[in-house]
Amino acid sequence: MSDNPLLDTVVEMHAVSVANVDASMEALLLVRLAALVAVDAPPASYLVTFRAAEGTLLELEDARNVLVAVAPIVGTPKVLSAARNMAEALGFALAIDEALLEAELEDDEA
Repeated sequence: MSDNPLLDTVVEMHAVSVANVDASMEALLLVRLAALVAVDAPPASYLVTFRAAEGTLLELEDARNVLVAVAPIVGTPKVLSAARNMAEALGFALAIDEALLEAELEDDEA
């Protein structure tokens, strides 16, 4: 456990969910992505899902296909909001990766 009970709770909920689902990680992540669209999730939620998808066979095209598939159910406003939030999440991911790389390079130089 960490000093952050909220983060611990979220991590534990996700771990239990993954352990109790009889599906591939790719299928689980696509279902979660569709659920995020349906609830108009913020960019941070997409970031968590995109990070979880690293190392899987999923690509950005799969996220686009989820948006197309759920559009008739959730409607245009939620799909457009999700597209914007996904793009923002990807921007965060790139910024985080860049910062980590810079920190690693600084450590190597020291």
